[in-house]
Amino acid sequence: MRIGVIGTGRIGTIHANTLSRHREVGSLILTDADGARAQELAHRLGETAAPGVDEIFKWGVDAVVITTATSAHAELIGRAARSGLPVFCEKPIALDLPGTLHAIAEVETAGTVLQMGFQRRFDAGYTGAREAVRSGRLGRLHTVRALTSDQAPPPVEWLPLSGGLYRDTLIHDFDILRWVTGHEIVDVYAAGSDAGPPMFRAAGDVDTAAAVLTLDDGTLATATATRLNGAGYDVRMELAGELDQVVVGLDDRTPIASTEPTGPPAADKPWTGFLERFGPAYEAELAAFIEVVRGERANPCDGREALQALRVAEACEVSRRERRAVRLAEIPGGASAAAF
Repeated sequence: MRIGVIGTGRIGTIHANTLSRHREVGSLILTDADGARAQELAHRLGETAAPGVDEIFKWGVDAVVITTATSAHAELIGRAARSGLPVFCEKPIALDLPGTLHAIAEVETAGTVLQMGFQRRFDAGYTGAREAVRSGRLGRLHTVRALTSDQAPPPVEWLPLSGGLYRDTLIHDFDILRWVTGHEIVDVYAAGSDAGPPMFRAAGDVDTAAAVLTLDDGTLATATATRLNGAGYDVRMELAGELDQVVVGLDDRTPIASTEPTGPPAADKPWTGFLERFGPAYEAELAAFIEVVRGERANPCDGREALQALRVAEACEVSRRERRAVRLAEIPGGASAAAF
C-alpha cells in the first residue's frame, strides 16, 4: 500500500513514523508547505518527498493522510474524494459548518471513505469506560465530568487559526462523551474566561472554558478546558452511575496532588502533552484506517461523527456569546447523526 501524507508538522511526523513501520504500508509520499521539512523527514524515514500536493495525486497513492493546517482540510478532503481515494484527516474537517457539510457531501457523493482523527476513541481508558457504561456495570448513568487541561498555551500566532477553545480542544471531549455514553447532547450552557494572558483576548478566544451539557436520556455532563495548567497535561473523564463509578486518565502520571494525609503522592513524571499521553491511541487509529482501506473493518469515525462534535462546539460558542442555554436543534446539520 502506498500512502500520501500531506503535512509533516508535529502530528504529521508522528503519523508518518507510524505508517512507515506498518507491515501493510509499502511506501509513503510526503509533502508539506515547508518543502525542506518534508525532505528531511522523508530522508530520515527512507521515503519519498513530493514538491507539492499535486504530485501526491499524480504519482499515484492508495490513500491519503491529511495533517495540514485546518484551513486546508476541506479542500484536500474534496480533492481526494474526487480522485476516489480514502482519507484519514485530523480533526476538524473545517472550522465552520458550511465547509464541513460541503466536504462531507463530496465524500458521500463520491462514495469514498473519510476517517477522522479523534484518537481518544482508541485509548484503552476510554474504551474501558465505554464498556463499563454499555455493559450496565454502572447502572443508570447520572453524571459525567470531562476535562482537558493543556500545560502551556500554544504559540500566539496559532491562536487566531485554531477556531477557539471549544472547536479546537473541547471538541475531543464532546466527541468522546457521545462515543462513551452512546447518547446525543441535546442542549448546552457554556461560559469562558479570558482573564489569563492578553493574547487570548487579542485572538477573540478564551483561555479557560466550561460547559454544562444535557444528554438525550437526561444524563448531566460537564466539560472544562484550560490552556494554563502548569502542573501538567491533564485529560480525564469521570462517569458516575447508580451502581458504580469509574474514571479515565487517573494514573501515576496524572498531574494532580491530594491534600488528604493518606492520599496518593504527586506524579513524579506528569504528562506534558497530548502526543505523549495518547501515543498508543494515535498508532491504533492509523492501524484501523489501514484496515478500513483494505476492507477489513467499518469506518470507526466518519465525517458525520465529526460533524456532531462540531455542532456541540458551535452551540457552546453561541451560548458563551449570548449567555443563554442553546439547544442542539438550533445548530444546522443535525439531521443524520451517525450510529455509535
